[in-house]
Amino acid sequence: MAVPRHVACVMDGNGRWAQRRSLPRTAGHRAAETAVIDVIEAARSAGVEWLSLYAFSTENWGRPGAEVDYLMRLVRRVVRKHAPLLLARGIRCRFLGASDSRIPSGLAADFADLTTLTHGNRGMTLTVAFDHGGRRDIVEAARSLIRAGVPADEVTEGLFAAHLPFPDTPDVDLVIRTSGEQRISNFMLWKVAYAEWAFPDVLWPDFRASHFLDCLGAYRRRDRRFGRLPAPTNGDHDEDR
Repeated sequence: MAVPRHVACVMDGNGRWAQRRSLPRTAGHRAAETAVIDVIEAARSAGVEWLSLYAFSTENWGRPGAEVDYLMRLVRRVVRKHAPLLLARGIRCRFLGASDSRIPSGLAADFADLTTLTHGNRGMTLTVAFDHGGRRDIVEAARSLIRAGVPADEVTEGLFAAHLPFPDTPDVDLVIRTSGEQRISNFMLWKVAYAEWAFPDVLWPDFRASHFLDCLGAYRRRDRRFGRLPAPTNGDHDEDR
């Protein structure tokens, strides 16, 4: 099997990484920066065309205010620090979600600036899901269809998908969720419908290019059927085994 076209990562385990070291949770978030850059570089080098990173969910607003404020400051620093690298690597960047009024205006401006700066890049597309919720995206697509006056019996899966954010984004081929947890967590629900999943036990701050490549290797060994039966070979019967 070829390299997955679209890989998505649920970056889980920052808090536990810090807790195991008797550090505040913010230390885990800070340590996650190295993993983010390592995975971006590994994905680009491996030939992945689309990489999506789950950085902050709509549910994360429920965390303690001090932690949320720290995350906002940290993300702004990371975006500013690595913008030149992303531009030089030919990576197109964009942000999925990022619509809540609680996002600081400076951070929202940095998101917009990075999107504009890298818009013309034709290398890998990096989508950062920030203030993202898969259910919200589906609700917004339904609202968009209603506002457009599309009759109910004319709604198809393709038309519905065209009303989702960034409709040019292909379906996710592989989702990697670190820390061993096995949940979807409201992440790109429409796009992950037939994705393969990998659940490495390593916590996100310790996740490196080697772990990412191991997940790509596991993906290549799988037989993606999309609900269909495998192609019969000599002596095979039609039933699925």
